[in-house]
Amino acid sequence: MIKDVFRAFRFPFISASILPYIAGSLLKKGGFDPVAFSLGALIVLCTHLSANLINDYADAKSGVDYFDRTFYGFFGGSKLIQEKVFSEKFYLSAALLFAIFSLICVAALCFLLKRPEIVPYYFLILFLGWAYSARPARLSYRRLGEPVIFLLFGPATVMGGYFIQAGVFPDTKSFLLSLPFGFFTAAILFANEIPDFREDEKGGKLTWVGFLGQEKSYLIYILFIFCGLASVFLNISSGNLSFFSISCTVMLFPAFFAAGTLKKYPLEKKMLVRSSKATISIQALTGLILILDLLWLRS
Repeated sequence: MIKDVFRAFRFPFISASILPYIAGSLLKKGGFDPVAFSLGALIVLCTHLSANLINDYADAKSGVDYFDRTFYGFFGGSKLIQEKVFSEKFYLSAALLFAIFSLICVAALCFLLKRPEIVPYYFLILFLGWAYSARPARLSYRRLGEPVIFLLFGPATVMGGYFIQAGVFPDTKSFLLSLPFGFFTAAILFANEIPDFREDEKGGKLTWVGFLGQEKSYLIYILFIFCGLASVFLNISSGNLSFFSISCTVMLFPAFFAAGTLKKYPLEKKMLVRSSKATISIQALTGLILILDLLWLRS
């Protein structure tokens, strides 16, 4: 049961939201509010889990996840609805529960910081998290999923973390720092969309894979990785990060491996699990390097 819940909630992907939030929280030099940070972390965690759950619910409703019922671990959903382990009602109820808890934390954060404008900002984030796959917007079905993921896991989380500590929004520094996280997380999504392309197409789900097709989509993947690494150097040149962050270039090795896998096996789902794993490691390890750099700059 615990293993099934872990699988339903997609806990391995939580690093995609928590790491950028931590980075944004550390960008401000000087004082640090641990209570506000903890509330913000809970908001990020619950919002991400709510979005994960509503995504499985929405893709089950549309029928997309029924075309291939094999569980691959990194793409195609948790398949627990298709395996009849959990019902659609369970996913919807759990998604609502996490959304409600996050709203309670938002109210507490507003009271603590005395910044009521947090509420409309957060409602926009929650809306995008649900509208990504749920009706009526279904943004991921309209080739808008990639920009939404970039925004939610880049600017929204990094700039949100910075705002909680510094009280400043919008802000150029935190926006620049959000770019590597946004590009690398979008790369995770895109790497996961390539193996699902045929099933997505059957279900009317349009993604950026359709621009070049499965066989050539590795080129778009390379572009995401290039933009992510280039934005790290942009942050170094702007003074956000030190030269320590140049060590992120070591991520070229898993990136070449992932791109090579996408190029060689674009139609073989079991092989493409490798590219998904490699891309998750790129985002997570880059995030840890940037966080260590920010900690060193604060010391």
